[in-house]
Amino acid sequence: MTLNNQLETLAAKVGERLLARKLLLAAAESCTGGWVAEAVTAVAGSSAWFDCGFVTYSNEAKQRLLDVPASLLEYGGPGAVSEETVLAMTAGAIANSRARIAVAVSGIAGPDGGSAEKPVGTVWIAWQWERRKLVREFRFSGDRTAVREASVLAALEGLLALLD
Repeated sequence: MTLNNQLETLAAKVGERLLARKLLLAAAESCTGGWVAEAVTAVAGSSAWFDCGFVTYSNEAKQRLLDVPASLLEYGGPGAVSEETVLAMTAGAIANSRARIAVAVSGIAGPDGGSAEKPVGTVWIAWQWERRKLVREFRFSGDRTAVREASVLAALEGLLALLD
């Protein structure tokens, strides 16, 4: 199965579950650059269950559009690629949309930008549905495209798990 087929199949399943629960989804994305939103909007009829996407690549955009506290992003804080930040991103996506469920992705896709503590391929993903929150750190391998692809797949798979 090709990547596009995998994404379309996963996104369609997410859409079926959201429709059954009469929920709207929002996506807050950094390293995936809107790819989660692209995957879900590739499904015909997704306007019935997808409200909006926030592509917040810069720290300033995370603060302005998603209300991520500056203290998380400043030197000495956990940083943009962290559990705390993706949880703040899901909360901000829900607060700034009509959605009741959100997914957030922030990571280091490479080829540069990694460190010993957060190497290239480090990606944090959070999923939030009202009070239910899931968050996970991933260490994906491969080039920039492979890290981003794996992140989108993981984001959609996590939505399915959250909706089970």
